[in-house]
Amino acid sequence: MVNMGTRTLLKLPPIAPPAAISVVAPASFARQERIDNGTSRLQALGFAPRFLANATARGPLFFAGTPQQRIADLHAAFADPASQLLMSLRGGYGSNHILDLLDLNLIAAHPKPFFAYSDLTGPQLHLLDHLGLPAFHGPMLAADFFLENGVHLDSFYAALAGAAYTVGSAQGLRPIQAGTATGTLYGGCLSILVSLLGTRWEPDTTNKLLFLEDVGAKPYQIDRMLWQLRAAGKLQGVTGIVFGEMLDCASPGAEPDLLEKVLRSALADFKGPVALGLRSGHVSRDNVTLTFGAPATLRVGDDAQLEIANRN
Repeated sequence: MVNMGTRTLLKLPPIAPPAAISVVAPASFARQERIDNGTSRLQALGFAPRFLANATARGPLFFAGTPQQRIADLHAAFADPASQLLMSLRGGYGSNHILDLLDLNLIAAHPKPFFAYSDLTGPQLHLLDHLGLPAFHGPMLAADFFLENGVHLDSFYAALAGAAYTVGSAQGLRPIQAGTATGTLYGGCLSILVSLLGTRWEPDTTNKLLFLEDVGAKPYQIDRMLWQLRAAGKLQGVTGIVFGEMLDCASPGAEPDLLEKVLRSALADFKGPVALGLRSGHVSRDNVTLTFGAPATLRVGDDAQLEIANRN
């Protein structure tokens, strides 16, 4: 087992096709054509997606069922002996309503990989922080697999196998601030991380190599969220920072490098390496899987590389 400092990372068995995937929707519902295309794509790769009872529910409001229905599906997916991993249908909004319903004892008794990102950052980090369950910040059925080029398969398979892998410029990563840092890979959607501050589910960023990404947030909003993380002490002890592609995080009419300038300004006092552009989470294509909880190294010089170690 890998020691994360505060919690020992659970050792999960390697997984490969024809593994069965329990598809859950702990937040919002998805379009049916995306569900159909994502299902076909996973089947073509040799996997066997299995939909939980409420995974395709529509409503109330924008949710995929009530909180009780959504948590029942999540618990059933973890407990199902015929399924090897969980995958969220999509993100959206709503998983905050199931945080206090999570049965940690049940999940600890049946640990499995859970692939998700975006709104699912909260539940994923809660399970990582309190159980040591690796959080697979990776592609979702109706958000990524429905596209021909939606998934970076090399990192997806490596993460499932528990193998070491490296991502870099080919996956969009570029330098912001030079240096080398090691730490436990950790993070997710920036706006969700900020929304958890001051709650029982506040993330533990100490001694972490932090990955932050978002979509559709203007540069001044990114600056504000980074200010809030810094003011809350959440950048203290962080060894390095990797930003995602930051899709559509631009201001109309502003200079194209405004976001990069904002990051340099907001992190002017940060001593560790910083890189930007990794296509993981909300991305334009080829969604890279990151294993939060695994040891990792960020090397930033003329180019940038993120090395994720064998998690077992």
